[in-house]
Amino acid sequence: MTTLLPAEWAPQSAVLLTWPREDGDFAQWFAAVERCFVEIALAIARFQPVLIGREREPDKLRRRLVKAGAREDRIRVVSVPGNDVWARDHGPITVFRDRKPVHLDFVFNGWGEKFEAGEDNLITRRLAERGCWSAPVETLEFVLEGGAIESDGAGTLLTTERCLLAPTRNPGLGKAQVEEKLKAWFGLTRVLWLKRGDLLGDDTDGHIDTIARFCDAQTIAYQACDDRQDAHYEELQAMAAELAAFREPFGKPYKLVPLPLPAPIHDDTGRRLPAGYPNFLILNGAVLVPTYGDRADSEVLARLRPCFPGREVIGIDCRALIHQYGSLHCVTMQIPKAP
Repeated sequence: MTTLLPAEWAPQSAVLLTWPREDGDFAQWFAAVERCFVEIALAIARFQPVLIGREREPDKLRRRLVKAGAREDRIRVVSVPGNDVWARDHGPITVFRDRKPVHLDFVFNGWGEKFEAGEDNLITRRLAERGCWSAPVETLEFVLEGGAIESDGAGTLLTTERCLLAPTRNPGLGKAQVEEKLKAWFGLTRVLWLKRGDLLGDDTDGHIDTIARFCDAQTIAYQACDDRQDAHYEELQAMAAELAAFREPFGKPYKLVPLPLPAPIHDDTGRRLPAGYPNFLILNGAVLVPTYGDRADSEVLARLRPCFPGREVIGIDCRALIHQYGSLHCVTMQIPKAP
């Protein structure tokens, strides 16, 4: 049996969103966050279907999005309870076994039991019960979030030691044991582990999708920092050196695309928020890129366009999302299409 973890640029059947709750963690910024979600949903619906989980008034939300311009056949809203919006981490991770999709349902424990996640941990199974996908769901007793892994679609996985080896995820398992499990579940030939790299304010213990992403099997875009005065400088410079030392399966160095770091954004308490550009979402015909009202926004879009020929590169203002320490990729999960 052959197993494949597709790359994000592989054909997709839909993207999953979990809609924010007025009484949830985003309550203080709800209006701005919901506007951001509407913009994300409408942008996705230009290219492919959107599946949305929302506990209350699903039909009302569907009508709202259609009225705002979304194609009616591309919007599905399903009533399902949830704790928070981070579909990347509580949604299914889809693999193909002998070319047939299987939704792997890993344990989501609120990034190492930092937050309540009991409802989120059930979302993949509940969506299956509501007939949202026909592929089987396989529940696994292993803590893993989709934002923690990055696939090139050809057997290589990129991840971080800080996240996958955190004692609050799968205590008692060492690096070799975790790697063995990843290889078996995802059909991998190798795992590239980053030791360094992190964004201040990130509470995921260093998700890879905040700092380094495959654009294709030969290209990695990453969060750079050239300002020696910035608190990120040492860590991101060390990560850049690690990426430069990585090699493709046949020995060539990767093409590296550095993305400038946006100027610091802080919350009301002075905590720096994790604004970063690698948290983009690849769609069938587009790439949605988080922007932050920063002068670097246009430069990032310009650097990413050559990485995605044939796809429209679209900026989405995500300043509201980072108030809860995530961004655009974090609130989405693509559902791949069977080859």
